[in-house]
Amino acid sequence: MRIGLFLLAAAPFVAAIPAQAQDSAVASTQIVQGDYSQAESRLLAELRIHPERPELLLNLAAVYAKTGRAGEARGLYTRVLGEDEVLMDLSSQQAVSSHAIAQRGLRRLDTVQFSAR
Repeated sequence: MRIGLFLLAAAPFVAAIPAQAQDSAVASTQIVQGDYSQAESRLLAELRIHPERPELLLNLAAVYAKTGRAGEARGLYTRVLGEDEVLMDLSSQQAVSSHAIAQRGLRRLDTVQFSAR
């Protein structure tokens, strides 16, 4: 299965959203703008409807990571790794798996934790 996505180029964590999900598109804009509280609210609402969508889980993990909730972010990245791998289009020229994005997010969390010591 492939999911069409937009890349959040300004987000330090790779986070992507489905083109067809309006609430998710708004949430991605809010993440880029640093409005993590509003993005989190939208993503949580969308996850109540679609609890297994990796793009929502990955975006919420990015919000958690950016707001200092590494444990929650780690849990979501791990959850994505426990689901089937999904190929995600990050741009018209680039596709990457949901597992690769989650692994990258986990590595970034580990780097941040290690450098904070």
